[in-house]
Amino acid sequence: MAEKGVTPRSEDYSRWYTDVVQKAEMADYSPVKGCMVIRPYGYTLWENIQAALDRRFKETGHVNAYFPLFIPMSFLQREAEQFEGFAPELAVVTHGGGKELEEPLVVRPTSETIIGHMYSQWVRSYRDLPILINQWANVVRWELRTRLFLRTTEFLWQEGHTAHATQQEAEEETRRMLGVYADFAINEAAIPVVQGQKSDREKFAGAVASYTIEAMMGNGWALQSGTSHFLGQNFGRAFDIKFLNQKNEMDYAWTTSWGLSTRMVGAIIMAHGDDQGLILPPRLAPHQVVIVPIWRKDAERAAVLALAGQVAATLKAAGVRVKLDDRDEVSTGFKFNDWELRGVPLRIEIGPRDVEQNAVVFARRDILGKEGKTFGVPVAGIVQAAQDMLTTIQAAMLRRATEFREANTRTVQSYDEFKQTFEGPGGFIRVHWAGSNEDEDRIKEETKATIRCFPFDKPEGEGVCFFTGKRTERVAIFARAY
Repeated sequence: MAEKGVTPRSEDYSRWYTDVVQKAEMADYSPVKGCMVIRPYGYTLWENIQAALDRRFKETGHVNAYFPLFIPMSFLQREAEQFEGFAPELAVVTHGGGKELEEPLVVRPTSETIIGHMYSQWVRSYRDLPILINQWANVVRWELRTRLFLRTTEFLWQEGHTAHATQQEAEEETRRMLGVYADFAINEAAIPVVQGQKSDREKFAGAVASYTIEAMMGNGWALQSGTSHFLGQNFGRAFDIKFLNQKNEMDYAWTTSWGLSTRMVGAIIMAHGDDQGLILPPRLAPHQVVIVPIWRKDAERAAVLALAGQVAATLKAAGVRVKLDDRDEVSTGFKFNDWELRGVPLRIEIGPRDVEQNAVVFARRDILGKEGKTFGVPVAGIVQAAQDMLTTIQAAMLRRATEFREANTRTVQSYDEFKQTFEGPGGFIRVHWAGSNEDEDRIKEETKATIRCFPFDKPEGEGVCFFTGKRTERVAIFARAY
C-alpha cells in the first residue's frame, strides 16, 4: 500500500510497525528523546483497555488510589535487589524551586517502595488486611533503545499493590491477577497468551516469583504483555509493614504487585495487523463501525446521507461505537483505504441502490475483498446484524491468532536444531529444560532467545532437556522478544 506509506510486513516488519502507528495516528515521536505523544485515536484504544481492566479489578475487590510521582532515593535503596535492578534506568531530580534538594527524588519507575511505606502507616492488625489497591499512572524508565508503545522512557500503566496476612493469600492473589490479565487478553484483545512463571534471570527485581502472560506477535517474536509478582515478605520487612496476627504475634505483611501497560496497544497492533494497517478487535476498537455513504450524482446525495444518518443514530443508540464518514473532500476509495489503515472492524456501505432496498452492505476489516462482504443487510434489523457481525469478527480474530501461534510453536531435540530454528523461522520453541542460570545466559548471548516462561500447562510430562541431556519435568518456552 505505497499510497499509504506503509512498508509491507514481509519487507521490514519493524518499519511496518512504526509506519502503522504513525500513519494510523496512534502515536508520534516527542521532542523529548525516547518519549511519545499518544494521539487521540491511540489514546481512545488505551481508554477502552483501561475500562475493560478496571471493571475486572473492581469485580475482584480492588479499589483505585493514587500515590506520588516522586519517590525519595532512600526508599529505593531499602530493597537492595530492586534498587540494583532499576538503578541504570532511574531518572533523578536533584533540584527543585531553584535549590538543591536535601535528598534526591526518583521519578517513579514503579511504586512498591512508596506504597510499602504508606502501608506501614496503615497496617496495625490482621483486621487491616488485605489491602487491595490499584493505581493508574505514568512511570519513567530511562531506556536506551525505544519503540513506540513497546518500550518508551515514559509510559502509562496500571500497577496493583496488595498486602496480605498470609503467604497463601498473597500467592493466590498473584495467580488470580495473572488470570485476570489472561482473560482480558483473550476475550477483549483477541490475543491468545501463555501463562507461566518467569525464570530467575527474567523475574522482576525484588520479587520472590514473577508470573507472566506471553503473546506471539505477527513476526513470531514474543511480547511480555502483563506480569504479576509474588513479593513474599521482602517489602514487608524493608518497609516495616508489621501487624499483629491472629496468634497475637507480630508479623510482616506478604505483598504482591502486578502491572499491564500501554505496550498492550503495541501487542494488538502486531498480533493482528496486516499490510493494509491495523485490524482492531471489536471489543476494544475506538470505532466498531464506520459508515461510508456513496453517491455519484448530487441528486443522490441527500437520500444516501439521510439513510446513513438514520443507521448511525440507530447503532449509536444501541451502544455501538459508530463513525459516520460524510466527508465531501475525499473520494470513496480514499475513505475505504483510510478506515482499513485504522483497523475499524466493520464498514457499512450505503449507496443509491441500498436506499431503494432499505438495506446496506457490510464489509469486514479482517477479511478484505468480496469474501468479507455481506450484501442486502436489511436496515430494519441493523442493530442485531451489526452486533452479530462484530461478535463473529472478534471470534475469528482470536481463532486466527491462536492458529498462527500454534503453527509457529515448535519443539527441538538438540541445541544445534534450536539455533537453526532461530536462524530461520523462529517463533516459540517449547522444550524440556534442566539448564542452569549460566546455561540460560549462554543461550541468550548466542541466539538472542530467552526463556519467556515456564508454562503452567505441561501435558508433555517428563522428557529430556535439549541443552543438557538431563531428564526433567520442567518445560520452558524460548523466543526472541521485544
